[in-house]
Amino acid sequence: MAYRVDPSLPAAPTVVKRADYRPPEFLVDHVRLHINIAQPLVTVHNVMALRRNPAGKGKGPLVLEGEYQTLQTIIVDGHALAPKEYVLTPHTLTIKKPPEAGVVEVISTHDPHKNTALSGLYASGGGMLNTQMEPEGFRRFTYYPDRPDVLATFTTRIEADAKNYPVLLSNGNLIKQGKLAGGRHFAEWEDPHPKPCYLFALVAGKLAVVKDQFQTRSGRKVAIEFYVMAGQEKLTDIARKALKDAMAWDERAYGLEYDLDRFMVVATPFFNMGAMENKGLNIFNSDCVLADPATTTDGDIEFVERVVAHEYFHNWTGNRITCRDWFQLSLKEGLTVFREQQFMEQQHDVALMRVAEVRGLRSRQFAEDAGPTAHPVRPDQYQSIDNFYTATVYEKGAEVCRMLHTLVGDAGWRMGMQTYVQRHDGQAATCDQFVAAMADANRKDFAQFMRWYSQAGTPTLYITTKYDARKKVSQLMVKQTCPPTPGQAKKQPFHLPLSVGLLDHRGRALFPTRVLEMTKPSQVFVFHNVATKPIFSLPRGFSAPVRIDFAREDAELYLLLAHDADLFGRYDAAQQLYKKYLLSAVGQKKLPPVPPALLEALKAVLVDASMAPSFKAMLLNPPSELELGLELENAKRAINPDDVHAARDHLRISMAAAMETEWLETYNRQKPDATLWDGQTMGQRALKNLSLAYLCLLNPKKYAPLATKQTASKNMTEVLAALSALVRAGGKAADDALAAFAKKWGKNDMVMHKWLAVQAGAQRADVVARIKKLLKHPAYDCKNPNAVRSLLGVLGKANEWGFHAADGSGYALLAEEIAKLDALNPPMAARLVLSFERWRAYEPKRQKLMQAALQTLVKTGTLSPNTAEQVGRVVA
Repeated sequence: MAYRVDPSLPAAPTVVKRADYRPPEFLVDHVRLHINIAQPLVTVHNVMALRRNPAGKGKGPLVLEGEYQTLQTIIVDGHALAPKEYVLTPHTLTIKKPPEAGVVEVISTHDPHKNTALSGLYASGGGMLNTQMEPEGFRRFTYYPDRPDVLATFTTRIEADAKNYPVLLSNGNLIKQGKLAGGRHFAEWEDPHPKPCYLFALVAGKLAVVKDQFQTRSGRKVAIEFYVMAGQEKLTDIARKALKDAMAWDERAYGLEYDLDRFMVVATPFFNMGAMENKGLNIFNSDCVLADPATTTDGDIEFVERVVAHEYFHNWTGNRITCRDWFQLSLKEGLTVFREQQFMEQQHDVALMRVAEVRGLRSRQFAEDAGPTAHPVRPDQYQSIDNFYTATVYEKGAEVCRMLHTLVGDAGWRMGMQTYVQRHDGQAATCDQFVAAMADANRKDFAQFMRWYSQAGTPTLYITTKYDARKKVSQLMVKQTCPPTPGQAKKQPFHLPLSVGLLDHRGRALFPTRVLEMTKPSQVFVFHNVATKPIFSLPRGFSAPVRIDFAREDAELYLLLAHDADLFGRYDAAQQLYKKYLLSAVGQKKLPPVPPALLEALKAVLVDASMAPSFKAMLLNPPSELELGLELENAKRAINPDDVHAARDHLRISMAAAMETEWLETYNRQKPDATLWDGQTMGQRALKNLSLAYLCLLNPKKYAPLATKQTASKNMTEVLAALSALVRAGGKAADDALAAFAKKWGKNDMVMHKWLAVQAGAQRADVVARIKKLLKHPAYDCKNPNAVRSLLGVLGKANEWGFHAADGSGYALLAEEIAKLDALNPPMAARLVLSFERWRAYEPKRQKLMQAALQTLVKTGTLSPNTAEQVGRVVA
């Protein structure tokens, strides 16, 4: 059978449980792949040197995973098997009597051009073929024991037409290449490092290459090669610098050096994920590697830095040490996100990076923990592992690593990482083994700490204080709880660090920052020799992923906003003041005035010449509508998106009116260089664009000309900010600006995806109707994940008011598009389902409308296992 989406192929949903883990029956020592690319089929000749695992049990058959391909031949130790000697199903190939040790060869064919799921080997635009094997794509490529704890060395030979596929790439080092008869050629690659099959990669196509070099601390010269579509070469400058910075930082910070002769990066326009850390051959979504200030926003440039560093850091935390099974996914992802965060905090402003990380955590991961798809950092079961590439596994997993770092300190963390690498280099490890390395290196007991890996949910710390002026003693009383989550009704107390500072009433520090360790349901921490009643600053640096319930007087928050030495504390004080007002205003028929004291405090921030523009821009941005909804949900108040939107808009318009003169002065004072992307320049742009947003919100007619003028900027960050302000206001100025943008950038898919996103994210009453039209626009391609994310993803996850339109039109539209997409790309469809995950938190009318939309998906009866699992979890 050729590759096709066969309705009979998906098996009945099977629950995979962590408790059922068993070592593999067979180990593979070496794989020799011979890949023949023809039209339309690709033939894969897979030669495996394997042996029975001494740690396995029994003398059972050899079971290889494989699907969406046509089996041609099976050869065992030179003997071609007859059909009676094996069993072939849509998902597996079972060899009944395998050798205890020997060579098994499997030859199969498939058509990558029909692979719209973008898993395995697929066509990716521009005539290019590329792979995505994580987590289970290798079984779509050849028959193999497709699990991460089977590690083998690979030799790969690729043959193809030299004209259509002049570039042939795979993992490791290039050992041979040459010409073949009939205008064909070959390349042979060897990867000497044992790896699981999910790290295998192949790329073939017409690609330009940008070459660079990095010299390791030991003096080795590593060839750096970026492969892109012709004409995109200059767009690699930012990523190449980020890569070399990351390589040097990993040597300094962790003593980890790159281990191959070359490091290759390929940019592809069709990719489900952000990037993939395949050994020596990273494959990137074009949006995550190609950038310049003229076509890319500052946020995108920063994201490119993050992703490039993240994928490189995987070379050790993910590749050299991989996961025993997919339940351990956070072992590589949570740890690598934390390493990426450390890198970015060194490259940029520490406080700014930390605030951005926490804001993302609170909006994405806290929402996940509060809904029906809540799961631990290390899940206990799944139906489709694709559905567990989540904020919990990644971002909360990084916070778990950060807490360990806080508990043991810089030196202790370094010792723990050295122990981890020494023990497990070249192995498939577990989260328990990682924490054990940290505990042993620091002589700590982290048995209770492991609850962060096994318990879902966001803990809440309830805090009260007491001060005895006569004894000069201050007490901090802390109680921790964690709400029930699916499958976990009761939680045990966590082991967590709580970083605190004490200030006097003039904002001066009474004590240096102290790290308290919370291990019990409730604890009292005593501070002696405290001269005056203190104001507590906590949790400094957001030392644990928790909610804080701490009743404070407004005066304390204003003091922290003005004087806290911990910049995260200043930011968080502002957020608490915003939320106090907003939560009191939501649902009131007549919105109350914004407290003058709050407006004066915010004005003081705006005119503070000592504060960095980037930090001002972040601090002067109130919580999003999603964050406010989470606060309402936590307070057991039903969410009415209309009320939330009205209250937040009222606050922002009040801020604009009270500071109109200052916003305009700030806008005119910021003159960032359009061609630069350093931290100071990006901060100036952020504050300039925020000023424009407030001015246009206050008086669209008066300030639209200012926005229109800015759309002519040569910097994409400024252009999109102005375009967003105009589109929010609507009218002819907005329509003209959109048309001019499309005329200028219509042939640049990456830029046009931003054009789609601006419109999908606009808080306008007609946004759903506009999106319906955009689904038919040439800029939208349902087969391109970046286009889907830009239009449908933005609607469902970044436009609360638009998605939750009172008539249910947003729900109906997204459900309809999910059903269509599921037939093409199940992983993408499954991710969009999560836009509905918190449906129970909304007011009754919207609950019913969301339920109805979800039921239309259930009633199709043809959902993929990926999407069916997500729908089942959401509606359960």
